[in-house]
Amino acid sequence: MSSDDKPGRQPLAPAVRARLQKLFEHGTKTAGTGNFDYAHEMYTQCVVGDPSNPIYVKALLANLSKKYGNSKKGSKLAGLKLVGAKASIMKSSKMKKWDDLLKTGLDALKENPWDAGILTELARSCEAQEFDEAEIEYLRQAVDADDQDPEANRLLGRAYDRVGDYPEAIKAFSRVVKALPKDEEGIKALSHLAVKKTIVKGGYEGATSSKDVRQNKFGQAAEDDATALSPEEKLMRAIEKDPADPNAYIELNDMYLKDEHYDKSVAIMTKALDATGGGNIMIRERLEDAQLRLARQHTQISEEKAKRERTPEAVELYNKMRVELNNKEIEIYGKRCDRYPTNLGFKYELALRLQKSGKYPDAIKLFQEARADSKRRGQVYLALGNCFSAIKQYRLALQNFEAAVNDISERDADNFKMAIYNSARIAEHLKEWETAEKHYNHLASFDFGYKDVAERLDKIGRIRENGGDPDVS
Repeated sequence: MSSDDKPGRQPLAPAVRARLQKLFEHGTKTAGTGNFDYAHEMYTQCVVGDPSNPIYVKALLANLSKKYGNSKKGSKLAGLKLVGAKASIMKSSKMKKWDDLLKTGLDALKENPWDAGILTELARSCEAQEFDEAEIEYLRQAVDADDQDPEANRLLGRAYDRVGDYPEAIKAFSRVVKALPKDEEGIKALSHLAVKKTIVKGGYEGATSSKDVRQNKFGQAAEDDATALSPEEKLMRAIEKDPADPNAYIELNDMYLKDEHYDKSVAIMTKALDATGGGNIMIRERLEDAQLRLARQHTQISEEKAKRERTPEAVELYNKMRVELNNKEIEIYGKRCDRYPTNLGFKYELALRLQKSGKYPDAIKLFQEARADSKRRGQVYLALGNCFSAIKQYRLALQNFEAAVNDISERDADNFKMAIYNSARIAEHLKEWETAEKHYNHLASFDFGYKDVAERLDKIGRIRENGGDPDVS
């Protein structure tokens, strides 16, 4: 049997695993800078080196999706460019040359990471080799491009069924039946999956009598019956078996995040960081993300309590949680900026938190760097205007508010109107009545009822008529 024919995930030598992990971390860091093509090269080496690893596959697909702005379209003329690649993929599939198919398929995805034909062939090769988790990632990408695609949903439903994720399998086959109401496999699958889901939920799996019924809670599965273990328990066993392997930690963390168990997510990624020596950036950043989600969850709970109880103690707790959340965000985004100094998105996020904490000079410096990102330049100018206004640099505030008016799309109505209004207010403060009136008139043409625009236009009109120079508040 050749290496192409061996089913199931094969154990990696520690040296190979370490090499792939370094490539993965480098790819993740590169992707953060926007160099998606080079990151794809790193991720491709990871997937080719360990094709059953769903973490590598997921990162590769996410990187290519970001390259095309999640457009679900890929490059221009991708269809013509991929004709030869698809023929090669089909030939490799017929000959069961899975390694060749994988390399050709991953290279082809550079042109269109949502090509259903390529994704489903990659998924079929995973199915043949019993790489169920990796197969699911390819099929999820195909369904993301077209959630009504019956073939992709069919394959996805089968894969979820094999791994025991019956709720997701039901969703996939429901989409099959929606697209093909008389589909025999889909109708039968929904019936069988409903029974399986009930068995797992009730803890009846493997029971031969009422005495065999047992709870299926975390930590309580029979040690000699691996089939009765929940996905969480299986991953915990994998961690116990090989504590230095980061993949099981990451899969378990993703499960916790999906269920919004952020406290468990923080705990497992803290354990993962310790077990992997503390130098794994992928683990460290997942821990940071979990810490942020947990802090935001706590803040939301305290906010709801404050609104419900309206007591001084509840309000004080909420305000304290808001400050702690902002401080945690400053800490983590600061680390991200240090790791990825060319990532303007991280600088923008850090600047927002510094602005919120009143650290305006530091925020201004970062906002000015973030102006190079054309996607959010208008919002940056608006934030800069607010920062300069806060430190009483009104001339600079006016310049940035006016720049925001020019850069923010009218479709972003709230920010667009706020930029015009702030421009007018600062011009008033500077006693530049003509400029203020111009901005108020501009705003009135879009929304005459916005705040106190009508009153301020009347007041400025009287001032200009009388030639006065009062301090308009």
